[in-house]
Amino acid sequence: MRVSVAVALAGRQEVVELELPSGATAEHAIRAANIAQRFPQLGPGPWRLGIWSRPCEPSTALREGDRVECYRELVADPKEQRRNRARLKPSTRSRSGS
Repeated sequence: MRVSVAVALAGRQEVVELELPSGATAEHAIRAANIAQRFPQLGPGPWRLGIWSRPCEPSTALREGDRVECYRELVADPKEQRRNRARLKPSTRSRSGS
């Protein structure tokens, strides 16, 4: 079965196409793509994984055409960043209703 493994870092993105046997898991795909050697900056793992943007366990069985994604740790909480930006920029809408 054909699957792909995607990794996106700040300065480098890569998608590796693989041919795996039926019954392969997300972990098999990560190992077959040599992600640890290609992206040592990700650290030793275990990494957070997903299939087509949905979180999954390494033991999740793959299907034909799946895309396994390796997620890096967030540097900042996106919700907190948005709150900070909102505090800095006053609203252009009137609060008085006029």
